[in-house]
Amino acid sequence: MKFKFKVQQYQTDAADAVASVFEGQPNQGASVYLRDLGRKPTRAQGEIDFGDESAEGYANAPVALSGADILANVRAVQRRNQIPESEELFRGMGACQLDVEMETGTGKTYVYTKTMLELNRLYGWCKFIVVVPSVAIREGVAKSLENTQEHFFSQYHKKIRFFIYDSDNLTELDAYSQSSDVNCMVINMQAFNASMKEGAKNKAARIIFDERDEFSSRRPIDVIAANRPIVICDEPQKMGKKGGATQKGIARFNPLFVLSYSATHKEKHDLVYALDALDAYNQKFVKRIEVKSFALKNMRGTDGYLYLRDIVVSKNRAPEAVIEFKCMGSGGKVRKKTARFGEGDSIYDASGSTKLEAYRGYTIASGNDGVVPPQDGRAGYVRFLDGSIGNDGRIYIGEVYGDSAADDMQRIQIRETIMSHLQKEEALFRRGIKCLSLFFIDQVAKYRDLSGNGETVGYGKIFEEEYEAIVSDRLKHPTQDDILDPSYAQYLGRFEAHSVHSGYFSVDKKGNAVESKTEKKAEREDGIGINDDDAKRGYDLILRDKERLLSFDEPVRFIFSHSALREGWDNPNIFQICTLKESGSETSKRQEVGRGMRLAVDQDGNRQDTALLGPDEVHRVNLLTVIASESYETFVRDLQTDISKSLRERPKKVEMNLFSGRDVVLDGETVSFTEEESKRIYKALYKCDLIDDDDKPTAEFRKAVEGGTFVEYFVAKLPEKIADAAHAKAVEALVRSVYDVHALDGMIGRAQEKISENTLTDNFAKREFKELWARINRKHAYTVSFSDDELRRKSIERINSDLRVSRLQYTLTVGGQKSQTTRDEVQGGSSFGRTQTETRDVDAGTASVGVTYDLVGEVAQAAAITRRSAAAILAGIDANVFGLYRVNPEEFIKKAAALIVSEKATMIVEHISYHEIDDAYDEAIFTERMPDNASKAYEAKKNIQRFVFPDSDGERRFAEDMDAAAEVAVYAKLPRAFQIPTPVGNYAPDWAIAFKEGSVRHVFFVAETKGTMDTLELSGVENAKIACAKKLFNEMSTSDVRYHNVATYEDLLEVMGKID
Repeated sequence: MKFKFKVQQYQTDAADAVASVFEGQPNQGASVYLRDLGRKPTRAQGEIDFGDESAEGYANAPVALSGADILANVRAVQRRNQIPESEELFRGMGACQLDVEMETGTGKTYVYTKTMLELNRLYGWCKFIVVVPSVAIREGVAKSLENTQEHFFSQYHKKIRFFIYDSDNLTELDAYSQSSDVNCMVINMQAFNASMKEGAKNKAARIIFDERDEFSSRRPIDVIAANRPIVICDEPQKMGKKGGATQKGIARFNPLFVLSYSATHKEKHDLVYALDALDAYNQKFVKRIEVKSFALKNMRGTDGYLYLRDIVVSKNRAPEAVIEFKCMGSGGKVRKKTARFGEGDSIYDASGSTKLEAYRGYTIASGNDGVVPPQDGRAGYVRFLDGSIGNDGRIYIGEVYGDSAADDMQRIQIRETIMSHLQKEEALFRRGIKCLSLFFIDQVAKYRDLSGNGETVGYGKIFEEEYEAIVSDRLKHPTQDDILDPSYAQYLGRFEAHSVHSGYFSVDKKGNAVESKTEKKAEREDGIGINDDDAKRGYDLILRDKERLLSFDEPVRFIFSHSALREGWDNPNIFQICTLKESGSETSKRQEVGRGMRLAVDQDGNRQDTALLGPDEVHRVNLLTVIASESYETFVRDLQTDISKSLRERPKKVEMNLFSGRDVVLDGETVSFTEEESKRIYKALYKCDLIDDDDKPTAEFRKAVEGGTFVEYFVAKLPEKIADAAHAKAVEALVRSVYDVHALDGMIGRAQEKISENTLTDNFAKREFKELWARINRKHAYTVSFSDDELRRKSIERINSDLRVSRLQYTLTVGGQKSQTTRDEVQGGSSFGRTQTETRDVDAGTASVGVTYDLVGEVAQAAAITRRSAAAILAGIDANVFGLYRVNPEEFIKKAAALIVSEKATMIVEHISYHEIDDAYDEAIFTERMPDNASKAYEAKKNIQRFVFPDSDGERRFAEDMDAAAEVAVYAKLPRAFQIPTPVGNYAPDWAIAFKEGSVRHVFFVAETKGTMDTLELSGVENAKIACAKKLFNEMSTSDVRYHNVATYEDLLEVMGKID
């Protein structure tokens, strides 16, 4: 099989974008120079013998254009490609540095190969160097140059002579220098950086900088630099920071100019072509993404789960560990939570109001050895006082400890990947397309034994077990399609489970697969001779022989790879990607899915693109399914965040909303436009040919601005009310902002006020509120008496009847990208949509016996009863109900206690009594804290503070109605710190209201705004709290304050007439 290539317009446009920058450059062919042939050993007579070797060399001719000419061409190309124009020419190395942005999977290597040939055809330049960040990318580039030779020869009637730089074989440099053909040297960053350390002791450095006897006493670096090569950087964001070893090394090559190709540029130069993720997806140049994720439900808190995500270092604070752990929620459910911890902090204290016993003793050590950030190439870690946690008390960044459900979930992921693969594979097989799946793992040792024999272990064993079971079941139940055409069933039965999967990992100098922390060293050594035959075969097959991997005759269809191996290798026929690891910061979601974004090919090498399949079919065939290791919401959010960060700035259009609602500050005066004025301005700009049919500024507009005539000309076109120079200047600035990012600098009005405090207003000092506050600010205590025996009997009956404990489950969620999407949707997190959810049980046995609970004490504390009562209740429930404790201890405790509290609530209201204590609430409770989210702030008129922060839409309407009500004098949104004690938990009412005297029956009122007034819709505990508040204010108090729960302000007015 051979890949087939076709001329595609977007790739032609990308090559033309670079070539057009040098429009006006004469084609002088290669520049001839006298090569330094060095010295050869002298003969006996003392004569130097150069033999017949020619001294002619061929270098790239100099760039004849001035910087101003190149900048003008760059801007013209940017306008053509709808890219914001450069302010000045970037000339870091050579005549210029140009960026080409292309989404992963759209053919960057193809494009810069075509660009080399175009630059040679138009301008005669023939010497190129491609710099790549890894061995994997180097191998991929070499393979691409080889595969595309015939394709490009049919267009240009030339072949690129390419070679991989090897410091042990310098003869290639002479051939490179003396050839006038199109020549390309490919060099990977690891060899490159090692070679460029002049004066270093390593062998590579001595070779490139020293005069070598075997190289005729010449310095190889001088031979390369004499060619004035055009340097092409593939994935430059992976080559270190600006001014680093790679950048310095490129400068030593004496480049004519530099071209950078990437989907995610970090260092920005002059961008001349952009095809970002949004462009590529909407134009169907890459696969559509579908996500399948698994979220655990009803987790147990018995395993002491910890995941050290990161260690954060800041200037003014000690290092903090970002740890994911489990905590008990208010509803009794255990969930995962992420928080920051410093030295001496306790995970146990953070595990919820009902603390999880599994975390007792999980305290971080104090001092410099508690939270240790990464340093000197060593991984950061957290050390706990309990040495049994992790590795001698240490957990390193990226490590998980105590995850009892991890093995179950990873088996589920592997199973779902195989099932997704087989479901897709049958349809693809009948189209002649081989289906591949990729597993990302975090440790090589979880797949292959690193001790030397290379046996498959861990994930590999699980895979073989699941594959055998699923395929066996599939073959036992033939489908109607199998009867009509048995070829796919025969294909499934051809290969054993052990032969359909293989691994691709970094290797060390001795050829052994290695973990990620030694990956860079491995690539420096360029080692690929792997001891284990299966491992070597997998490496060669996956990296170097993609054609064979895509053949139905090759059994491998499932690939296991290290999660740290990112850019540099992919395969067009990867249709499933499964991440069997915790997602860390090292590998972004976009990098993971990027390994499978390229459009698939069939057995004849035909790309399954729009030209072949049509626009409606291309994304049905080319669907990449990601089986994620985290929840659907988390994965999709992070993926969209990754994508949105890399989306290029698109030039705005001149539309009505460019003017409407915008405040432009000119000479201290604010200029604004109404919606009607904006419409008339837009029409005037179009009528005067100042914007075109695509709502872009025309050459006429630019000419008027540059000539200083726009303001005078356009004043007469403005609506009469705003026909002045200030408004015309504002229009000019706004239209110019479409292509000039600095056009509005200092002209935009202030943003919406950020609320940092909620101050008391003059309403607080009103007589009505002072009198109301004096009546309600006293604190109270209560007494209540009821029969313990009755509570025990009713609680036992209730627990036996109603106690349900959740079993460990997982929810499978499936969703995918919309067929077309926008930048706003990607940035707003709405470019994906869920299509299916399904919940399944996980057979995980009973809870760990390693955690000992004081069951009686926990229930007694949670239900606020005596230990004796708790023991009697637990002893009295049915054995099968008590057995649920083993299934989920935390939830059993929480729910049993809640049922006891509910029964207690129904018994206490009749017997409760309140009395004042010698304590009162201070006025400071209104201002001592701000809410976490102030986005819904309502600026009130009659509240005692400037803002009300409503908890619901109903609360906001209640406040708005009180502000509008003539009978309301003043009100306060009561803070959570204002609480009424009850036997079923403290209760915080919502509002304190003072009415104008004579307007209503009760001048002072405390109200609770529930969504309903129907007691049947409220829980027993909520009803009990409300009943206690009514008893306090309406029956026992002598302060003339009344209380009721209401749904609306109208309800409040109605109930006031019914309360005595």
